[in-house]
Amino acid sequence: MTEHARAMLTDHFGRIDELVEDLTDGLSPETSLWRPAADANTIAWLLWHQSRVQDDHVSDLAGAEQVWPQWHERLDLPLDVNDTGFGHSPDDVAAVRISATDLRDYHAQVHARTLEYVGRLDGDELGRVVNSDWDPPVTVAIRLVSVIGDCLQHLGQAAYIRGIAPAG
Repeated sequence: MTEHARAMLTDHFGRIDELVEDLTDGLSPETSLWRPAADANTIAWLLWHQSRVQDDHVSDLAGAEQVWPQWHERLDLPLDVNDTGFGHSPDDVAAVRISATDLRDYHAQVHARTLEYVGRLDGDELGRVVNSDWDPPVTVAIRLVSVIGDCLQHLGQAAYIRGIAPAG
């Protein structure tokens, strides 16, 4: 069963990686920062946020350091290094100005780390409780499904924005 779970998770995270590749391919700076409304998220923010959440959550599960600190220093965003984007205001969203290439490259590193972790999952690890404040308690398997759902939702939002954005 664990082999099938690893294959399924690898496939899901691979689809996320493919979507990031597709969304960043030919993405102009103007389109990456365009908003359909003043308080809406940008494509750049959505791609950054979904990669940050994946980086943060999977690194926590794996007991590993995140990829983000080196990127935070390199990109010099006006955000705390631990910021993942939860609760961001429209001004915070506007502060996330990252090129399509950097968004893709950051995510590629997160994806590689994710696959390293998924590749060593076994039944005990998948069943390990990571948050007992919920009923039922949250296991590694459930946390990974949650990360996948969150990432896919944000990538769908980014694809929608890219589809309605003025050409540029």
